[in-house]
Amino acid sequence: MALSSMTSSEQGSKMSAQDTYQDDGEAMQESLDSFLTPRQIRVLQMRLAGHSQQEVADSLGTTRSNISILEKRAHQNISRARRTLEQWMMLQAPISLEAKAGTDVFELPAMIFAAADQKNIRLPVTSLDIVVQLRRRAPRLFHKRVLLQDARIFATEEGELLVEGLGEGQGESRRTREDPEA
Repeated sequence: MALSSMTSSEQGSKMSAQDTYQDDGEAMQESLDSFLTPRQIRVLQMRLAGHSQQEVADSLGTTRSNISILEKRAHQNISRARRTLEQWMMLQAPISLEAKAGTDVFELPAMIFAAADQKNIRLPVTSLDIVVQLRRRAPRLFHKRVLLQDARIFATEEGELLVEGLGEGQGESRRTREDPEA
């Protein structure tokens, strides 16, 4: 069926399917430099510039629904990349310790400094810096001043902290995130 003989809703459906296919094709051809396709990057640029999904769709000649899918996939890719980097940093972190549920947040800096001392590492942070980082990195792991569940804390030589909550019972790790959308 020729595009000109279709209704506008049929054209939108056909364009959406073509654009999705085009995005998948781009995904297959994307360079190893990024988890984002060129089309996802363009959509994110336009959305960050304040354009609505409909405005982006009109500009790119597609549907709002397709833009929504592209944007969602882009954010999923970004979240996956962040988690991958955090896991890599945890693997490399020279300092790793486990803190038990019920530990007061103000006891954790001494534990972290003691672990650093054992490895002859001088962390360029203060106790207050550590408390702030812990609360920011894993807000769901704390209630007031108390650690709600067992957690593994990683520290880099630069004093950056990463926190991984340990699930109850099975010893499985449960990720904690800095970014609630991540």
